[in-house]
Amino acid sequence: MNNLAGVSDSQGKYEEAEQMHRQALELREAVLGREHPLTLTSINNLAAVLMNQGKYEEAEQMFRQTLKLMKAVLGREHPETLTSINNLAGVFGSQGKYEEAKQMHRQALELRKAVLGQKHPDTLTSMNNLAGVFGMQGKYEEAEQMHRQTMNNLAGVFDSRGKYEEAEQMYRQTLELMEAVLGKKHPFTLTSMNNLAENLDSQGKYEKAEQMYRQV
Repeated sequence: MNNLAGVSDSQGKYEEAEQMHRQALELREAVLGREHPLTLTSINNLAAVLMNQGKYEEAEQMFRQTLKLMKAVLGREHPETLTSINNLAGVFGSQGKYEEAKQMHRQALELRKAVLGQKHPDTLTSMNNLAGVFGMQGKYEEAEQMHRQTMNNLAGVFDSRGKYEEAEQMYRQTLELMEAVLGKKHPFTLTSMNNLAENLDSQGKYEKAEQMYRQV
């Protein structure tokens, strides 16, 4: 039933998905109990589909319940708990509660850095989410800085996995952003140039790498 609800959700059939998620939650709660991880997943899924329908207050209430229970059952640093923090931050943002959203995204980011590492996809997602809140508040410099970190870290992930072409693309995007926002001589811009030059060097594109090194 839970899988079928997920299909309906992905197809935009939110009312149908909501009904199925409610049934799945009721069943799991009766059989497994309120604090079972699968029951918590059902609460989370129902909250997500409520959010997709714009039922933000009810979604917020359910995300709060899930987070409280997950902290008690799984612990503060469990990946599922961190996802719940992220979900609650998202519903805050959707309601225009930007300070609350920012606080929760920061919490998720710091915990994910500590638990998963700086370059884990979930950590990068948290950085991107926090940048989005800064943007919604009109704090464009902070938003740009977070987006830059995200892109740079993602490029580093590609580099470490030997995906040099994908990394090059990300480094070039970061450099373009730095030059446009900060100018060519800013330390962040020069760092981006150096990162790109090292990437080109790793690919054996020595002439292009040398050109970049000369600019740094």
